[in-house]
Amino acid sequence: MSVQRQLEQAERLCQQRSVRFTPTRRHVFTLLAEHKGAVSAYELLDRLKQLEPNAKPPTVYRALDFLLSQGFVHKVESLNAFLFCDHFAKHHPMQLLICDNCGLVIELHDEAINQAFNQQAEQHGFAITNQTIEAHGHCGQCRKT
Repeated sequence: MSVQRQLEQAERLCQQRSVRFTPTRRHVFTLLAEHKGAVSAYELLDRLKQLEPNAKPPTVYRALDFLLSQGFVHKVESLNAFLFCDHFAKHHPMQLLICDNCGLVIELHDEAINQAFNQQAEQHGFAITNQTIEAHGHCGQCRKT
């Protein structure tokens, strides 16, 4: 799906949810959608300054908090970076494969992994409120070299 169509879909979801999709939020959304892979907040800030010269770190972090809350992006905790979610229209399980060599981040949506994880948590009397499963290693391309 094109970035423009993703932006239109996000705008519709924001209208349905009665939340404001401000110009800054749109800009950060678009920057993330155009970027392949994970990107740090400061990399986003550098790009955002081309569109909004007065942008400061809190500007980006507020926009990222909004995008996270709406499910438009995922936070890659171990990299302190953000990844655009192509499947933001619906809630879905998510696991990340992260290449330590080239930085590639692959988003998986395996319900079986999600169910097994939740079952293990329940067996220990644990109630999960937020879940990020990340695995580090080397992607197929890096393993070849």
